Parts: sequence; C-alpha cells; structure tokens
Amino acid sequence: MLILAVDTATPAVTAGLVELEPADAESTAPRITTITSKVTVDARAHNEVLTPQILACLAESGRSRTEIDAVVAGVGPGPFTGLRVGMATAAAFGDALGIPVYGVCSLDAIAADTESYLRDRTEPVELLVVTDARRREVYWARYSTVATATTIADTVSGSGAHALVRIDGPEVCKPADLDQGTATYIAGSASHVDYFDLPVLPVETPSPAGLVRCAAAELLAGAEPQPLVPLYLRRPDAVEKSYAQVGR
Repeated sequence: MLILAVDTATPAVTAGLVELEPADAESTAPRITTITSKVTVDARAHNEVLTPQILACLAESGRSRTEIDAVVAGVGPGPFTGLRVGMATAAAFGDALGIPVYGVCSLDAIAADTESYLRDRTEPVELLVVTDARRREVYWARYSTVATATTIADTVSGSGAHALVRIDGPEVCKPADLDQGTATYIAGSASHVDYFDLPVLPVETPSPAGLVRCAAAELLAGAEPQPLVPLYLRRPDAVEKSYAQVGR
C-alpha cells in the first residue's frame, strides 16, 4: 500500500511516499520502502513548502494522488504554528481523497529510525530522544528494548526480544532538569543532544519511513484511526502573551 507521510513538528519540513507491505516468510517485520522524500530545514517555512514538497514527491515517483491509500502525520510534540500546518495538510489530503489519516508521535518516529543502529546490540538499550521546544527547553521521550511490548501503539521499532518501546514521555522541560537516568544512547536535535553525556545516534528528525513504521500495524490491519490530536504540551506563545497583557 502507498502511504503519504508528513511531519512538521521540528524545523525540518518532511514529506514522502512510502510503500508498506506485510511481513514475508523470512521476516517478522513489515517491509517499508521509501519511494521518494523531500526535507526542507526551515522553522519558518512549514506553510510555504509542505504542499509543494508533497506534489514534487508525486511527480518524481510518477504516482497520482488517487493511488495513495492512507496518510500518516507526525502529531508532535512541537511548536504550535509549525505542527498545525502538517496536521491540517494531512487532514485535508485525507478528506479530499477519502482515505484514513493516522497520527503518530514524532519522537516515536525518530526512535524508530534508530533501529538500523541498534539492531545488532545484544545488551539492553535505553534511548533518550530530544527535540527543540524553543524557550531553551526540549521535548523528550524515553525508550527501551524489552522482551514483549505491552501495546502495539507503544512499540515504535523492531520486534521480538529487542522491540523498542516508549517507557516515558513525551514531556517538555529545560535540559538541565531532564534526568538522563539509565539511558545508554541519545538521538534528536543536533543542537540539544550535546547537553547530555551520552553516545549520539545520527537521527535528528522524523523520516517518512520512521513515521510509517510507527503506524504500520494499524495500517496493515485496516484499523480505524484515532482522531488527530496535536501534542502541544503547553499553550502557544501568542496565547501566553495575551494573558500577560490582560493581567497588566
């Protein structure tokens, strides 16, 4: 099945077309192939470049909109203005084409993209993912490899003995207030991972394949998607400023 994946929860405006196929006899994981993707790193350009990137992906791949079977969108956490662009665009495509739209945590997608770096590890892994929350804060979530995932929704990559599962977060705080605990690796925003004394995995933003991997079980099962709910984690700056002005 052909999936359109988009994410605007970070400064990277991401769009791509991904082919998703069920697991074959030689693997327990579904086959996920990125057909084409476009990424523009510009925190102020989400609204201007996302739709053109989607259209460029369709043109380059030779696919039409009517071939898209579903949409997967990152729902954050992320800044208010950028995040709502991606979610509104995903919802608009889904509505226009009459196809389901699945929301996934953008931090989960980053964690899912670390699979290629962790798949050969025999020891237990605990991963910390951080992204820029502005105001000198970070969004974060913590993941661990466990023998059996408790829910499909919490399993973000892998399978069996080394499934990667979200065990804490997403939350927002200052880097100094975030206890890295027993984390063994970190991934995410390049300007924030260095606040922590941990080995860095080179995955900074969600990819189309990572987004689809997080929703693969629901997509293949044809499950009814949950309503798209943005993970803002706090009020937008404009709202807080207006409250401050009223209080004067």
